[in-house]
Amino acid sequence: MDMDLNNDLEKRISDAFCVFDHHGDKFIDVREVGTVLRLLGCVPTEQEVNEVISATESEETSGEVHLTKFLPHVSQLLMERKMEPAPPEKILQAFKILDPENKGYLTKESFGKLMMEEGEPFTQEEMDEMWPVAIDPISGHIPYEFYLNQLMVYL
Repeated sequence: MDMDLNNDLEKRISDAFCVFDHHGDKFIDVREVGTVLRLLGCVPTEQEVNEVISATESEETSGEVHLTKFLPHVSQLLMERKMEPAPPEKILQAFKILDPENKGYLTKESFGKLMMEEGEPFTQEEMDEMWPVAIDPISGHIPYEFYLNQLMVYL
């Protein structure tokens, strides 16, 4: 049974990898590693992406990752449940901590400042992509329970 699971997992990883293997030579550009991980449902930090690149980058051809190194490394990470998205309950809990007055929303200004300055900061481009989904067009605020439900559609 474990063998089938592992084969299914390896097939998923290989399929995702091959989407970005533009030359059909089982190599991808290191800049695609994060995208492949996200395609597999992972939510890696930039540091985690860089760690995967360091562990899998080809010694012969710098700037590229070969499937033979990527597959076992990423299989192990996924089996260990690394880089998984936070469960919705945990995200909601975080939003509530940011809303000590229990208003049910955050302001664009306060949330934007946090997203661009704390933890792993968002770029302006990422913020511009997020705002249309996050902000209530009538109030101009981020009703976080509604926003979280919107996010769950994409996960």
